[in-house]
Amino acid sequence: MYKTYSMELAGRTLSIDIGRVAGQANGAALMHYGDTVVLSTTTSSEKPREGIDFFPLSVEYEEKMYSVGKVPGGFNKREGKASTNAVLTSRVIDRPMRPLFPDDYRNDVTISNLVMSVDQDCSPELTAMLGSAISTAISDIPFDGPIAATQVGMVDGVFVFNPTAEQKAASDMELTVASTKDKVIMIEASANEVPEDKMIEAIYAADGLNRQIIAFFEKIVAECGKEKHEYSRHLIPEGMMDAIKELVPSQEMEEAVFTDVKQIRDDNIRSIKTRIKEAFAESHEDWLGAVDEAIYKYQKKTVRKMILKDQKRPDGRAVDEIRHLAAEVDFLPRVHGSAMFTRGQTQIMTATTLGPLSAAQRIDGLDESETSKRYMHHYNFPSYSVGETKPSRGPGRREIGHGALAENALIPVLPSEADFPYAIRTVSETFESNGSTSQASVCASSMSLMAAGVPIKAPVAGISAGLVTGDTDDDYLVLTDIQGLEDFFGDMDFKVAGTDTGITAIQMDIKIHGLTRPIIEEAIHRTKEARTYILHEVMNPVIAQPRPEVGKYAPKIVQIQIDPSKIGEVVGQRGKVINAIIEKTGVKIDINDEGAVSVCGVEKEGMDEAINIIQTIVKEFKAGDILEGTVVSIKEFGAFIEFAPGKEGMVHISKISKDRVEKVEDVLSVGDKVKVVCLGKDKMGRMSFSIKDVE
Repeated sequence: MYKTYSMELAGRTLSIDIGRVAGQANGAALMHYGDTVVLSTTTSSEKPREGIDFFPLSVEYEEKMYSVGKVPGGFNKREGKASTNAVLTSRVIDRPMRPLFPDDYRNDVTISNLVMSVDQDCSPELTAMLGSAISTAISDIPFDGPIAATQVGMVDGVFVFNPTAEQKAASDMELTVASTKDKVIMIEASANEVPEDKMIEAIYAADGLNRQIIAFFEKIVAECGKEKHEYSRHLIPEGMMDAIKELVPSQEMEEAVFTDVKQIRDDNIRSIKTRIKEAFAESHEDWLGAVDEAIYKYQKKTVRKMILKDQKRPDGRAVDEIRHLAAEVDFLPRVHGSAMFTRGQTQIMTATTLGPLSAAQRIDGLDESETSKRYMHHYNFPSYSVGETKPSRGPGRREIGHGALAENALIPVLPSEADFPYAIRTVSETFESNGSTSQASVCASSMSLMAAGVPIKAPVAGISAGLVTGDTDDDYLVLTDIQGLEDFFGDMDFKVAGTDTGITAIQMDIKIHGLTRPIIEEAIHRTKEARTYILHEVMNPVIAQPRPEVGKYAPKIVQIQIDPSKIGEVVGQRGKVINAIIEKTGVKIDINDEGAVSVCGVEKEGMDEAINIIQTIVKEFKAGDILEGTVVSIKEFGAFIEFAPGKEGMVHISKISKDRVEKVEDVLSVGDKVKVVCLGKDKMGRMSFSIKDVE
């Protein structure tokens, strides 16, 4: 016997079936939002995983193509690896869930979301977030939930909750906010330069709706929730921390971590670990396996005390001070555009590549409104950037997430397809990493796009704010431009990108049970100050606006407009005409359904020739127009002249010469180039030409 619970959510019905399916999972909820159906399950291993010092949580979001009535593309006809959207959705579910599990929980936990039916007006991603929260909350797995999530759009300045597909298309904001019953715990946003105060207003409008959802969830947990199971606590052996502090006094630990050079700090900590392990090998051999975690906790406590109590940062900066910044463009000589941005020991180089619109990425996903991507941003994080060694296995979830964040930050400032008919790819290579490489890639990409001649509306910069909290909500310190150590031992990584006008992207990661409004407001306004400094003092002196035209190594694209009814004539049967133009001129040609023709090439002569051919094909010739063509066939009554690929007209034998012509072959041969004047159309609807009347 299962139970169904329902509530009205943003004008649609959210209903949840508990106990209907997946009975062997620790927790399961069959979610219905409109006609969107998602099965959310949460499971845990019986025993902790041995030999690890982290919580092994895995979040999955599985897109099934049958949910939108599609057969998967490709040869296999089966869903393959997770799409980019699935990876990003898994990450956005993970971020608010992870902090609410016990710090020392080491059992494997998998949260799985199976998308089985999609109503385009009811987001499956949001439904999965809600399903993950309730399936975990009713399970017997220790979890300090539930949480809730709301999506916010803004149409004509008015907030829209959980927007429909039509509202999303018109929205200036895509904001997702997750909350506990007390605080905001996750923010993800992309926006069209939305002012900071408007963004804060939207965040707390979503938080208000989240609290209504949580009240609904708490009723379900009260009636269906299982008792939380006991688990093996993962604790440092009693007396071990005291022994470590005798060997390494707090003053020595402070000196070890108090440096702005990551390699020196790593060497200091490595030396301390070696000394402790040597001491314990003689006195407490059973403690050796816990040394790494104990030193981690000792470092963490030391760094947090230095920052919060002493207001001293490990590299000596003030709390609102940015590390040393540097920027340059044209780092690579032959690419279409390139730039490098350095912030302390974080260094990113971005290369921009321009191509015809046919190079846009095709998308085979659940969102029927998005079938291709004209702008692609890819982010790479090699092991050498942090002084480590490991083989490259392609981009992981982190790389995909960071690339998407920078992509969202830059999309709002890109020119329209009509104004700039190119496909655009930016690739950010991480040369060195010590905190917030994703926001450095935003800065480098903005400059790289301008160097490539992409007419972006405004430069974009990004920065990250951190946080260290004490025992009360009022005891905290917000840090501008956190480095790796402050991110590692701190409570927050609040990334904000934008222009002078407003915010274009936000991503907030935290390790605590939510943030108060004063913290969020301070972080957003602090990042605004830092962004403004970076834009005006570092980026603009290097390149303040896009170059007037694309570089000499970039393809040139000219766009012309034709009557959409003439597209078939330009393309020809099975592409015969357009392929002939491409072969003859060496260009690439794209045509959209509205009749916009983009001609892409390197040589101006070939582009001009292709444009001339296309314009000739679609032109409605009238009597008196003069044009050139080639004799393609000869008949007794005249010759056929091809004046463009697939376009022919006839010259009657009487119109070939002012002198009498007995046989066409006496005057013309196949392949001859001739100039003709148009006489209009004959009785058969064919173009009729004259050679003898050309003046």
